[in-house]
Amino acid sequence: MILNAPEGTEVRRLGSGVVVLVAGAVVGVIALAMTVRRGVSEWPYAVTFGLLIAIGEMVQFRVDRSRNRAPIATSAALGYVLLRPPEVAIPPDVAQIIAVTGLATLAGVLPRITAGLRWDIVVSSRRVLSVAAAAAVFSAVVPADLYWDGSWISAIALTGAMLLAVLSAVVIDALVGAGQSTERYNQPFPAALRDEALIAARIGMAMGISGILLAIGTSLLGLWGPPLVVVPLFLTQVAFRRFASAQRTYRTTVRSMARSTEIAGFSSPGQNARTAQLAVALGHDLGLTPGRMEALEYAALLSGVGQLALADPSPGGASLLRTREERQRAAEIGASVIERSGVLDHVAEIVRHSNDPYRQGRANNADIPVESGIVNVALAYEQLVGEGSGQSPDKAMESIGLGIGAEYDPVVVESLRRVIGRGFRF
Repeated sequence: MILNAPEGTEVRRLGSGVVVLVAGAVVGVIALAMTVRRGVSEWPYAVTFGLLIAIGEMVQFRVDRSRNRAPIATSAALGYVLLRPPEVAIPPDVAQIIAVTGLATLAGVLPRITAGLRWDIVVSSRRVLSVAAAAAVFSAVVPADLYWDGSWISAIALTGAMLLAVLSAVVIDALVGAGQSTERYNQPFPAALRDEALIAARIGMAMGISGILLAIGTSLLGLWGPPLVVVPLFLTQVAFRRFASAQRTYRTTVRSMARSTEIAGFSSPGQNARTAQLAVALGHDLGLTPGRMEALEYAALLSGVGQLALADPSPGGASLLRTREERQRAAEIGASVIERSGVLDHVAEIVRHSNDPYRQGRANNADIPVESGIVNVALAYEQLVGEGSGQSPDKAMESIGLGIGAEYDPVVVESLRRVIGRGFRF
């Protein structure tokens, strides 16, 4: 199950999302049944944190095009996990925490569904599972008589237990996320786990620390605590949303630049987007980091910009029909144009070497990025099998195979074989 998959990726629609969704549903239903049987303790806190989680789910947003983020919901759920006396007379048990988190998550997602906004119930299920793990760990390591009594010993012990619980939630979410990325995009599991660890270090632990502060504030101040902690979280989320909006505008600008070659007749309709789609699939297969993946996608989209400086368009946008000198001159001109933006120097470097023969380029110069070889192979394959070309994937692979080691990077060509073998199609 995949909802709102990122654009320009090779996606495999397999069952890990269903497994995560079913696991979250089963855990939630069992917890709800246990809570109904036992009764809810400390109703005001359950309602307060449930509202915070629901609001956080309603205002979730997407920053990195891979998944929605709900920092307020995550921090509130973790804060509810970590509540202790003295202000909270009876800390919520594990079942109640899961039940409140699950119901509040549904309450927050439903308005988004009704409004037709982006949502991903699998990511929300992952959030419930990670909160359940944190609740189980915190309950297991914290004795019933340990609470905020003003002593340093209690404070250190509770803080350490809170950090351990947050870390367990982060680890569970990272492992599940890495498994899903491996299945969705055919990304090697170590690379997927590395990417999830980076996300956890930058965003996950920040939400975890916010949850700890929310729990400490509420445990010591009662219901005065959540407003003191949540207001800064709201302001932070506003800043993140503005950043996400700027990123979307930035991406739209790059795609508009890429379409300029199609409008001028120097590339076939959709050629740059197809090249970028294949380049991203190859990047996933080779385990590139998210930052390099973004640069690779932009470079593939803008790889034909330099052709605008040539005298005449290639027939059907087939730049492979041009001479080596013309292609390399176009790449150099395109890189110069991109550099003038002032913020895409790393992309310009990829484009500059995107037409270098492997034997004369990266084989002898390790400073040339592998992304250049990826763009070279992706563009060649697109021109052989893209719209109006007519070659079959097998025939195109045979043609590209003749250039291994001379024209094309062997590592990238082998990656292309794997990607095509898994059924990739434009």
